[in-house]
Amino acid sequence: MNGAKPKPAAKPLLRALGGERLERPPWWLMRQAGRYLPEYRALRAQARDFVDFCLNPVLAAEATLQPVRRFGMDAAILFADILLVPQALGQKLGFGDEGPLLDPVTDSRDVAALRADGIAVRLEPVCETIRRCRATLPAETTLIGFAGAPWTVATYMVEGSGSRDFLRVKSWAYRDPAGFQALIDLLTEATIAYLAMQISAGAEAVQLFDSWAGVLPEEAFARWVIAPTRRITAALAERFPGVPVIGFPRGAGLLYERYAAESGVSAVSLDTAVPIGFARDRLQTRLPVQGNLDPVLLVTGGEALERAATELKMALGAGPFIVNLGHGVLPQTPPENVAALARLLVEPL
Repeated sequence: MNGAKPKPAAKPLLRALGGERLERPPWWLMRQAGRYLPEYRALRAQARDFVDFCLNPVLAAEATLQPVRRFGMDAAILFADILLVPQALGQKLGFGDEGPLLDPVTDSRDVAALRADGIAVRLEPVCETIRRCRATLPAETTLIGFAGAPWTVATYMVEGSGSRDFLRVKSWAYRDPAGFQALIDLLTEATIAYLAMQISAGAEAVQLFDSWAGVLPEEAFARWVIAPTRRITAALAERFPGVPVIGFPRGAGLLYERYAAESGVSAVSLDTAVPIGFARDRLQTRLPVQGNLDPVLLVTGGEALERAATELKMALGAGPFIVNLGHGVLPQTPPENVAALARLLVEPL
């Protein structure tokens, strides 16, 4: 022996994202930090508003760490919001009882008024949150950064809030694709810069949330979802080779397969409606998959949760797999149900 210290084993989540099949699949939950935790609600009360909460590194780091401390997930995901990017570009952002509120971007003149040169300064508090988390997390726990994908962020920017029909944003994209492309291009470059900042600060993997990918037909999906994602993954791979990018094109249905083949993501996160057989046979043969328990099962708990989680592990556990939900933790979720899931998931296949 030469006396050299052995290299530490990679973290379970990073091993799974690298394509390794693990005896115990790693797990974490989208929106694992949130209103279902009493300690989160107490923390939230210390901030003036939600944007202030996200941009306060002390509070945001604590929110990031709370669920890992309580439940022992294999990953912590940065506590922030996908709409910090449009705010950093200069769009006014607030949060009301029904969700986010923005001054709508309606045409090319509004896009031209947005400025990407504010990204580094305005989003530096997010990077400080990451540094604080990396200094505190257990050695085996992966820190995940994230951003909204350009299409999904654009929907909020154009609609001015959440939407049921996406009439404004889809009409603009169909009527004036070149003008809308300028907004997508701006968001793509801003997202690359933002995720690069997060990785430089210590994020070990990142996830792109394309929450409204499923509202587009195939041709538009290819242009507004796949193409920007491919630009983001290529840019990050060039600067940070080996840092995984998880893609979450929620609601993509059969287009999940095209997304997995063409977007350049390292792994794909599955929404609740994706059939497990399709995920196993058409997606997991290509790349690691993550998901996709129904969040309502986590509210329900008991035998229903245990049965679904066991079936999910058995169906996807033969390949690279991360246990997660098909969407975020619901505010009504009893913390004891998350603890029950944690106990179930520590058992190997």
